[in-house]
Amino acid sequence: MLSIPEIKTERLLLRAPREDDFKTMKEYMTLERAKFIGGPYDEISTWNDLLKNLGHWCLRGYGFWHIEHLGKFCMAGAVGFLHHFDWPEPELCWNVHHAFEGQGIAYEAALAARRYSADKLNLNGVVSFIDPINTRSVRLAHRLGAKLESRIKLRGNDYHAYRHPVSS
Repeated sequence: MLSIPEIKTERLLLRAPREDDFKTMKEYMTLERAKFIGGPYDEISTWNDLLKNLGHWCLRGYGFWHIEHLGKFCMAGAVGFLHHFDWPEPELCWNVHHAFEGQGIAYEAALAARRYSADKLNLNGVVSFIDPINTRSVRLAHRLGAKLESRIKLRGNDYHAYRHPVSS
């Protein structure tokens, strides 16, 4: 059985992806705004993404947590780490579903994931690859203390690499 750690913050629970998240994922992933995370997806691609998230934990020992809002008891987004075979290093990523935007959830979740990964997973001073037109994620990276380090091309797309501070 796969064991994915849980992280609790004041308002959030970062937890393992579950099958009952599929409906919420499908609602989000079919939107045009999902373009910054590989979408928009159809139903099959969304299902494959759910499975991919679990598989990443199996192969790498880390991956995406689903963000559950404790007051609403539903999936509000996802946060965690990806390290594709063709990526130069692990990446801290996040997304928040439209009903939860503007509430500081991505910030709270990303900070918790970053702290945990530095302490427990030996992932410290990580990077986030962000499409430069994704202004919301650029602002969040700055708020998290990440600094623009370089430009990089991944899978034919141009990204800015934002380096997160090293935890002491």
